[in-house]
Amino acid sequence: MFEATIQVLVSDGPHRLTTTRVAERAGVSVGTMYQYFPHKQALFYALNERYLDVLADKVESACLAQHGATVGQMVAALVTTYWTAKTERPEVTRALYRSVVEIDNEALIAAFASRVDAATAAMLKTASDATFADLPTVNLTLLATVFGTVRNVFERNLPASEERAVQGQLMMMCNAYLEAARLAH
Repeated sequence: MFEATIQVLVSDGPHRLTTTRVAERAGVSVGTMYQYFPHKQALFYALNERYLDVLADKVESACLAQHGATVGQMVAALVTTYWTAKTERPEVTRALYRSVVEIDNEALIAAFASRVDAATAAMLKTASDATFADLPTVNLTLLATVFGTVRNVFERNLPASEERAVQGQLMMMCNAYLEAARLAH
């Protein structure tokens, strides 16, 4: 049902998506669809929740793998992991960005942010070449920069060559910020 929802969302957009269309695409009855999702907002919520859980899992794994690494290695892993997860199926990412206007996603964003904040803070705390006096603020600023940049790239629908260029500039910017924010080690 999730894949059918994504297909309808990508092809028709969030305003034309209906549970009936999703049921038809999924090959299930509308009654079955309503058992799980009583309306399209419930479907959007579940779809976004699943997407953010998978994304948080990827970021958590990447951060855990970088414990004890240098800040540069950490930035490369974080940016690459997040960027890759968002660009694996760019049409899905764009469609989900459009679908969130249909739901109250505050709880989803809070849960995602909590997981990612904890993972990246734990990673940065173990950096082999840096310590940070105000790690929570540094971490929040780093993540806001990464997430905001990636979203902006999607909203602009940039060509792949420009996306890659922005990704490289984002890594440079994050490394320069963390260099400026770190204490001598």
